[in-house]
Amino acid sequence: MPHIDNGAAVLKRCLALVKSADLLDIRVLVTEQNPRGLGASVDGLIGERHRVIEKESFDATLCPDFVAALPSKETVLFVAGCEAHVCVLLTVTGLLKLGYTVELIADAVGSRSPENKAIALARAQREGALPTTTETAIFGWLGSCRHPRFRDALALIK
Repeated sequence: MPHIDNGAAVLKRCLALVKSADLLDIRVLVTEQNPRGLGASVDGLIGERHRVIEKESFDATLCPDFVAALPSKETVLFVAGCEAHVCVLLTVTGLLKLGYTVELIADAVGSRSPENKAIALARAQREGALPTTTETAIFGWLGSCRHPRFRDALALIK
């Protein structure tokens, strides 16, 4: 993360997404690209209840364990992470090819350079991914300010 452009903000949004998903019992699936070589996910981002899949292919859909862990194709998948122009983009396009609806959380993805991120977001959208933001995703999951976990989730994005 220290090498990701605006990495602290990307991490903060990813943390809000994961914690909000946990509050709302939304399943979180995590991939780690070559963790023995690049290191595991950032400390504090994932917990025991999250499924972590190690991979070597940049497109996670080329990893049989990842594909086996995916929900039904009626489920909208929300994608966040790094690096936008490699693992994120290639996984998003792979998911789209498999027939999933993908919402790419634009403010919760990062790359080392802003140009790479911008190109990745534009390409993902051209390929069929729906751009969204952290707040839009979380409020969409809540559905209403009357949700019993609304204040808890709101505290995560403030």
